Amino acid sequence: MILKAYAADPLKTLGRRYTESKSINRNDFQRDRDRIIHSSAFRRLEYKTQVFVNHEGDMFRTRLTHSIEVSQISRGIARTLGCHEDLAETIALAHDLGHTPFGHAGQDALNSCMKIHGGFEHNLQSLRVVDYLERRYASFDGLNLTFESREGILKHCSIKNAKTLGSIGDRFINKHQPSLEAQIVNIADEIAYNNHDVDDGFRSGLLNFKALMQNTLFSRCAKVVDQIYSNISDGQKINEVVRRMIHLLIEDVCTQSQKNLDVYQPKNIYDVRILPPLIDFSSDLKKEQYELKQFLRHAMYEHPHVAKMTENAGNTIEKLFAHYIKQPKAIPENFSMDRIDEPARVIADYIAGMTDRFAIQAAEKL
Repeated sequence: MILKAYAADPLKTLGRRYTESKSINRNDFQRDRDRIIHSSAFRRLEYKTQVFVNHEGDMFRTRLTHSIEVSQISRGIARTLGCHEDLAETIALAHDLGHTPFGHAGQDALNSCMKIHGGFEHNLQSLRVVDYLERRYASFDGLNLTFESREGILKHCSIKNAKTLGSIGDRFINKHQPSLEAQIVNIADEIAYNNHDVDDGFRSGLLNFKALMQNTLFSRCAKVVDQIYSNISDGQKINEVVRRMIHLLIEDVCTQSQKNLDVYQPKNIYDVRILPPLIDFSSDLKKEQYELKQFLRHAMYEHPHVAKMTENAGNTIEKLFAHYIKQPKAIPENFSMDRIDEPARVIADYIAGMTDRFAIQAAEKL
């Protein structure tokens, strides 16, 4: 692995919260990645929804498959730009660990329930998972990841919460940037999310070619497919279009980001943090990507079928929270024991860690 001077370097990491001996065979970012993969929170992503509730069908993406797809895109971009692939992979695999069941609908509902208790942010929850909630080691709580991994996991954070996090929250207060590897994951997440939702939306029947062709990016790639293939099924066509969209966006990010790096010439990761964001789309592709995002919001996320799922999901979360706030002892003892947090935060942690089907089953038992 040939790293550029601006890449994160595991030999120069800002360290872990608790001191550990080094590994002979793995660098610190590889160890972080392995800890994520072996965590219980990562395994639960298999049964957490992306857009469609888990029982809607086996072919739709879950948080786990999405995280793997973001990881693959992130590694490719990091390799092209001379950044650290292992760190990019670690952040990508961990970025959704704090998501509630039922995707954004669950998060909004839980945030509403927690409004008077400090609210709920899924990015902050991801950090809580790796810093505190995973208990796999006798010497410390959490996974004891490096600063660079934790920094990348915390994609967004309110200033109020940032002030409680010490050095990991300073960049939000000072309006600095994270590492290039973290910036790569942020944009890879957007590429994977939008384009794969096109695929899932088409599979579900919520989206069709006529509607999709109104979108500039989709239409451009679809016309290329039509020129090459004259007689293929709709399923084959959607696959060909989506992969071209992803390829086009990745190539654009690599090209534009390299231009940005050439202009600003960061000499190290500290320069990266005080410069403007360097990983980005070109202005034209940024507009087309935003257009796709808006299209999906109106045509898919606000579709009556999805809206009904969203309403049901919100009701389930609210029902669970109301039950546990009245009967906190109903939470399993092995989860809540030794907790110093207020009961509402313990309840939020417990609900956020549920899978879709576990939350549904738990609510049905009430």
